[in-house]
Amino acid sequence: MKNILVLGAAGQIGSELVPYLRKLYGSNAVVAAYRSTPLTMEIQEGGPCENLDAMEADKIFEVVKKYSIDTIINLVAVLSAKGEANPLNAWNINMGSLINSLEIMREVKGAVFTPSSIGAFGPSTPLDNTPQDTIMRPTTIYGISKVAAELWSDYYFLKYGVDTRGVRYPGIISNVTLPGGGTTDYAVEIYYEAIKNKHYTCYLKPGTYLDMMYMPDAMRACVELMEADPKKLKHRNCFNVTAMSIEPEMIAKEIRKHIPEFTIDYQIDPVRQSIAETWPNSMDQTAAMEEWDWKPEYDLPAMTLDMLKVLSQKLKK
Repeated sequence: MKNILVLGAAGQIGSELVPYLRKLYGSNAVVAAYRSTPLTMEIQEGGPCENLDAMEADKIFEVVKKYSIDTIINLVAVLSAKGEANPLNAWNINMGSLINSLEIMREVKGAVFTPSSIGAFGPSTPLDNTPQDTIMRPTTIYGISKVAAELWSDYYFLKYGVDTRGVRYPGIISNVTLPGGGTTDYAVEIYYEAIKNKHYTCYLKPGTYLDMMYMPDAMRACVELMEADPKKLKHRNCFNVTAMSIEPEMIAKEIRKHIPEFTIDYQIDPVRQSIAETWPNSMDQTAAMEEWDWKPEYDLPAMTLDMLKVLSQKLKK
C-alpha cells in the first residue's frame, strides 16, 4: 500500500484506522472519505479528507485519480441490528459500496480490503472453534451481505486479478468511537457505564459467548494482511481472526477488579439476542496464523486495563 483511500472513515474502525495508517505510511498518503457523520478533528487536521458518497462511483473514481490511490479500504456498512430495521437499504449500501470499490480498483489495477464479519455465519454453522471453511447460512441481511462480499471479492481476484483481501472481524471494542447499531455493542458500552454509573444493563443474556477483539489488534490485522506475501494467501477474503471469546459476566468480573462496586443486570433485547445466538462462540483462526503469521496481542485483562484507563481520562474532559 502506498496511497490509500478509506471509505467510511468516520465510523468506529475508520476513526482509529486512518490516524494509524497515516503514522505508518505518511499523512498525505491516506485519504479519509466520509459522507454525513463528521470526522474527528485528528483526522481532519492530519491529512487529506474528502466528502464522498460510497454509492457514487464517479466521484470515488475522481478522488482515486486525484491522489493516485492504489488501495481502497472499504469500511462502509449498515450493521446487524440496524440492518434488520431496513434490509433493502442495508443490502443496497453494503453491496453498492463494495461493487464500486472493486470496479474502480479493477480499472486502476489496485487493491481492495473489505472486512467480513462473524455475522457471515449462521445457526447451522458449528458454534465452537468455527472452521475457516464451513457452512455459511446467515439469517440477517448484514450476514447475507458479508457472505456475498466475500464471494464478490474472490470473484474479482480470480476473474480480473484485483488484489482483494479481507478478514472476518469479531466484535470490535474501541475507546475512541462508539459503535453504531451492532449486536456486540454491549462490550463497548459496558466500560463507559462502569466508569460513569458503576452499573450496566446488558441487552444480551449472561453466558452469550461471542468472539471479540480490541481495536489495536483489529487495525494491525488489516495492515498485516494487506502487507502479507500474496503467494502465501490461500483464502484472501475471509480469514477468521479473533482475540478472545467472552460473555457479559466475564467482562463484568474483570471490571470489578478495578471498580469493585460495579454491578450488572439484564434487560434482553430479543432481536440482538436472537442474532447473537446464530454467531460463533469462538472461531478457529489457524489459517490466518499460518498464511500471514497473525497473532493477537490483547486478551481480556489487558484490554480491560487499557479501556478503563483511557476512558477514565476521556470522560473527565
